Amino acid sequence: MNSSASKSELLAEQLRRAFDGDAWHGPAVLELLADVDAAAAAARPIPHAHSIWELVLHVAAWDAASLRRLEGEVCQPEGTDNFPIPPQPTETAWRRAIADCQRTHNLLVKTVRALPESRLRDRVPGKKYDFYFMLHGVAQHELYHAGQIAILNKAQAGKT
Repeated sequence: MNSSASKSELLAEQLRRAFDGDAWHGPAVLELLADVDAAAAAARPIPHAHSIWELVLHVAAWDAASLRRLEGEVCQPEGTDNFPIPPQPTETAWRRAIADCQRTHNLLVKTVRALPESRLRDRVPGKKYDFYFMLHGVAQHELYHAGQIAILNKAQAGKT
């Protein structure tokens, strides 16, 4: 990344790395999903834990919520808006879920990259924190769920 990059550009790059790859810590969300099929995505190898599919829909929901907040909307996903219910597990539906999540994430990255740096200190509508804090949180959120996906992948592999 260019040493003269703005804070917005740096944040966008961290969001991209957390989701697409080339993250410092290890595999990002998309890297972890590369070999996951619909059956594995819908499986519950760990009782009472979310499935990989549910986590993908959840990440997409929060990327979309962040976009809505950046547009000035008060947005706090709850219930099935927070953890959407996956459809019947078919390969087509699973690939669509990944593509939709990726599309939403890419729009968030593009939006953040173009965000005037002055907006980063604006308060998030309905919250007591600013966009700078929120966007760091989005990257952290995606890495947290990447870790869960990695564990679910290992647990699933142990059951087959």
